[in-house]
Amino acid sequence: MPPVAVLAMLESWFIALPDTAAADTVARSVQPYATRALDHPSGRPWLLGRWSDEEVAFATAGTAALAVLGEHTLAPEELQPSVERLARSGVDHLDRAGSPHWPGSYHVLASAAGQLRVRGGVSGLRRVFVGTAGQTPVVADRADVLAALTGAELDPDRVAAHLLDPQTLHPVTGKPVWRGLTEVAGGHHVTVGPDGSARSARWWSPPEPVVPLAEGVRELADALTAAVAVRAHGRSIVTCDLGGVDSTAVCSVAARLGGAEVVAFTVDVRDALADDTEWARHTVAGLGIQHHTVHSGEMPLTYAGVDRMTDIWDEPCYTTVDRDRWVAVIQRAADHGSAVHLTGIGGDELLHGSTAYLHELARRRPLPAHRLIRGFAAKYGWRTGRVLRQLATNHSYGDWLRRVDAHLTAAPPLLTEPMLDWGSEPRLPPWTTPDAVAAVRALLRAEGGEAEPLSAHRGQHRELAAIGLVSRMTRQLQQLAAERGVRYTAPYYDDLVVTAALSVRPEERVTPWRYKPLISEAMRGIVPEASRTRATKANAMVEEEMGLRVHRDSLLALWEDSSLARIGLIDARALRELCSRPLPKHLQMGVLHQTVAAEVWLRSVERVTNRTAVVS
Repeated sequence: MPPVAVLAMLESWFIALPDTAAADTVARSVQPYATRALDHPSGRPWLLGRWSDEEVAFATAGTAALAVLGEHTLAPEELQPSVERLARSGVDHLDRAGSPHWPGSYHVLASAAGQLRVRGGVSGLRRVFVGTAGQTPVVADRADVLAALTGAELDPDRVAAHLLDPQTLHPVTGKPVWRGLTEVAGGHHVTVGPDGSARSARWWSPPEPVVPLAEGVRELADALTAAVAVRAHGRSIVTCDLGGVDSTAVCSVAARLGGAEVVAFTVDVRDALADDTEWARHTVAGLGIQHHTVHSGEMPLTYAGVDRMTDIWDEPCYTTVDRDRWVAVIQRAADHGSAVHLTGIGGDELLHGSTAYLHELARRRPLPAHRLIRGFAAKYGWRTGRVLRQLATNHSYGDWLRRVDAHLTAAPPLLTEPMLDWGSEPRLPPWTTPDAVAAVRALLRAEGGEAEPLSAHRGQHRELAAIGLVSRMTRQLQQLAAERGVRYTAPYYDDLVVTAALSVRPEERVTPWRYKPLISEAMRGIVPEASRTRATKANAMVEEEMGLRVHRDSLLALWEDSSLARIGLIDARALRELCSRPLPKHLQMGVLHQTVAAEVWLRSVERVTNRTAVVS
């Protein structure tokens, strides 16, 4: 059997097995490392893994079983009507029997009439992977767990794709970095039949963005309140980020719910223009909650400890460069006795949104579109000629991907480039080897030519691509927090919240005249008026610049005996030379972040492989 001792090193995971005799062999190899198990109605092993009792709701009826695993408040009896319908109608009834009418974030798993069905959420927070162990299809929520079970080998070409910046190039970025594994896309489920076949199909489609703002604010307020209530349910204390507009809304909802004591944390960055702390004071005064400011001198800088990280993730993660900064807040939450920490991550993608909707609006309603375009051009410094060129194009998503292929190694786009196309063209860094460039281009040709966008609407496609990227990052933060006994929760990624926000007309949700009007209006009576209409956003760019200087030795140490260099993806000598001085102005930090993330992750894979080899 493949070395599966890695399962003992992970805080949380699950696998789902089909109801077949052949699956027993896989189950036996996993059982020594699993702390929880559920069986099919037949008595054969179904779900094995590590999860807490409060994460699972489970019900059976005849030859059917239904489980919900994750963040929810469901009791087994609440699943009973759904599982009884499954027993009568089979797993195809699951789409009508399950979410999105259940608030929370979770996987839904069903067994009926010899069929296994698994689905995650709309975003990339609840991922689903499929592989084959021997002759048995296996479904899991972590790719590394599946790789250990199936003996899948690392795919250097997929690792090369993680050097791209930004990582929003659907469908190439975000796929498993092991050969033979597939990911079930967000909004899709996988069904494994008794014959061992596995097929994926869509259960959720992006909503048509036609809801007026006045109606959408009520739906978003209800969805976000329900999402926060799920996390606060039964808690004596919850902690919250209290920084920008999005986390302020989540924190305020938690405080208004009552029941749990709310403790908020604000990180004070070194930028003299950053104003999170000032706005947090207004919010706290209106809510009457406990508040702690984490001063800049108490916070690690970007790149702290990148040469000594030991975290086990199932893909390279952008979180790496700021890992110690995230942990600093999570650990404070743990020290305050909180088992749940609420974050506002996800709000930017939904509420700030994408201006690419203007491409479509200009064809449907040219006069309002013209006014909006002029406003955004003034706000972001868009040049008229570039705006007109993007508006004039009407190429498909596949055509756009082919153009991306041709520009992978070109100079980065200008920061003032209009954002009206299918996406921001990603770039590979100058230290990428020709072989790595060729590998990424081959992936684009193989997968990009016939690719369908995430939505027929350009703006919505860009928003869903960003949701996929940042939710994957949040997923890794959840794993960091779980090791410290804290559930790190992101209510904005709940299916109900995503659907409510994306349903609103983009010309009302994303405008140059107001900052995030949807959440501002939805939070009337919830966020204190003194801070409800805030229109600023702080960032940690100063921490990045300082971190590059202060932790230069840690960065340079990464490129000594570089794992990426050993598999032929980067020129470590060139990268070491570049990191020995300030980055050139034409290079954006994200390009370096992606390479650091890939290097740190690859080293962790090698370390785990060596440890499991010894255990085996």
